[in-house]
Amino acid sequence: MSRPHSASAALASSPAAGAAGVWARLLSAPASALGWLRGDPAPGELPVRLASVDHARRRSGTAVRELGFDQVLLWVVVALLCWSLVMVYSASIAMPDNPRFRNLDHEHFLIRHSIALGVGTVAALLAFQVPMQRWQQWSPWVLAGSVLLLIVVLIPFIGREVNGARRWIPLGLMNFQPSELAKLAIAMYAAGYMVRRMELKERFWRAVLPMGVALGLIGFLLLLQPDMGAFIVIAVIAMGILFLGGVSARMFFLAAGLLGAVFALLIMSSPWRRERVFAYLDPFSAEHALGKGYQLTHSLIAFGRGEWFGVGLGASIEKLHWLPEAHTDFLLAVIGEELGLVGVLLLIAVFWWLVRRMMQIGRQSIALEQVFSGLLVQGIALWIGFQAFINIGVNLGALPTKGLTLPFMSFGGSAILMNLVAVAIVLRADHENRKLMHGGRV
Repeated sequence: MSRPHSASAALASSPAAGAAGVWARLLSAPASALGWLRGDPAPGELPVRLASVDHARRRSGTAVRELGFDQVLLWVVVALLCWSLVMVYSASIAMPDNPRFRNLDHEHFLIRHSIALGVGTVAALLAFQVPMQRWQQWSPWVLAGSVLLLIVVLIPFIGREVNGARRWIPLGLMNFQPSELAKLAIAMYAAGYMVRRMELKERFWRAVLPMGVALGLIGFLLLLQPDMGAFIVIAVIAMGILFLGGVSARMFFLAAGLLGAVFALLIMSSPWRRERVFAYLDPFSAEHALGKGYQLTHSLIAFGRGEWFGVGLGASIEKLHWLPEAHTDFLLAVIGEELGLVGVLLLIAVFWWLVRRMMQIGRQSIALEQVFSGLLVQGIALWIGFQAFINIGVNLGALPTKGLTLPFMSFGGSAILMNLVAVAIVLRADHENRKLMHGGRV
């Protein structure tokens, strides 16, 4: 009689345990330094019941343990990151030919983007180890830390100023942008706030006003940088979580109206913001084509040259010092020129699927009475989806120009870092959902 195989032995010997198995072990293996966070089982205690549906049997009769999280979601994100490496390299390879960047190598931005992906992957692996309950306990402190960093970045000789905006803190390997942390922090705080104030959600002042104060403080600090685009994204995240958390429609639309009035006032009171709006309405006019409408006109030219199937990878003309910020805010224009309408539609479809899947995981968490996890995951979905919507709209000329990157794709160390941490939290929530559905505890 053959000796029985353990679940771990079967997993190790299974031919299906390829690259996905490596990622599964990295994400699920408890680090010794973080064991107290994971609540690891005692020696000899099985993490799940052998009778649960986590275990299947191959035709040979050996037990195989399935992955404890949505591996399709993981691989979609990995595919986006690999695509981003290719497109960032393509969009930035000619930049050293510009006298402004003459001291850089042709691979400079590719190397920095690769480093950001490496740092983000390590941070995501660590973030996955943290239970959702711990994130809920930490949410006020994460928000306080992000506010502190938003203050620090405004201090001369600490914050780095680029094109008149002071948004970055130099950290050697990368420049950290506190507004990216603030997006995750406001999602965590709003989700925790709705759980704590659930009984007050029908009372406007007691339910919404404290969140409004936190949002107003962050918005004030962001406008000092200035970074109105990040403020809009953060406001949408906070308002979306309030709505999904059960705040009445009357209060939601009242708060949304107040925010809309604030943004309109900010635009009308700022001459250069007004110019951006007018340039968006008629970018090819003689007044705007070489001014505020310059980026948009060359972005639209890039899409026009791409037609259906593009001019070919690496063959973009607009990236040759015509289109500013081609590797960051306007990376989609390079994709449209080189890969055509087909490439753009494929990218939009991937983002649509990604946001939809995150929303499903969030609804599943709420159905399992994990309200904080569900609201946080849905807040992350709103963050990724809305920012992608804004970036795509700006590149296509459907929205006024804003300095927002395309999630997972554009060059930007802190954006990639926080995007990967956010995805790790989503995968952690899905992992805990599966444990609960199979009779486990979190």
